[in-house]
Amino acid sequence: MDGLTSSEIAGFVVGGLLLGATITAPKVDGFIASSQRRSLGMCKRCGDLQIVACSQCKGMGSVRKGGVLSLGMLDDLYESLGAEAKTDNLVPCTKCRSKGRLLCPECSKIV
Repeated sequence: MDGLTSSEIAGFVVGGLLLGATITAPKVDGFIASSQRRSLGMCKRCGDLQIVACSQCKGMGSVRKGGVLSLGMLDDLYESLGAEAKTDNLVPCTKCRSKGRLLCPECSKIV
């Protein structure tokens, strides 16, 4: 770290702040949406739709082969940058039965 100028250090700090904001943005958005739904008297999880996206497949209906230790994050990054999606290593989601959604556990309870 010898020879770094103050502007380079400031750049590292700004980069770190942007990275932190990028990581926390979905959680902050979810918190704000939940509080808005609660204030409107709606289900805070689904907004009275009575369905939520599957947490395993994220609403796609299929998951990648290989599990947690595969390099799926790298493939997801390439796809988000515009690369073709690979469909040969996808298997149907067992949690939602390939639908991509589940009944809301908070408001669609069967009595």
